[in-house]
Amino acid sequence: MAQTQLAARIDSRVKKAIDRLCDDRGLKLNRFVEDALIDKLEELEDIEDLKAIRHEPTRPLSTLLKDLGLDDDL
Repeated sequence: MAQTQLAARIDSRVKKAIDRLCDDRGLKLNRFVEDALIDKLEELEDIEDLKAIRHEPTRPLSTLLKDLGLDDDL
């Protein structure tokens, strides 16, 4: 996979905390940052999915159970 460099200015306290965490857990800083960015991208994608799902029609549980033939079990 091709790699590129990323530069960003962050609060020095955040950087110290990340450095300490990576040192304590034996993590590579580059991998930690890349994983964090990927997690954030996935989270934002999930939020967009939720927005779309929110507008889907719903139906009452009793109707669903009846349609599935499970209304007599309760």
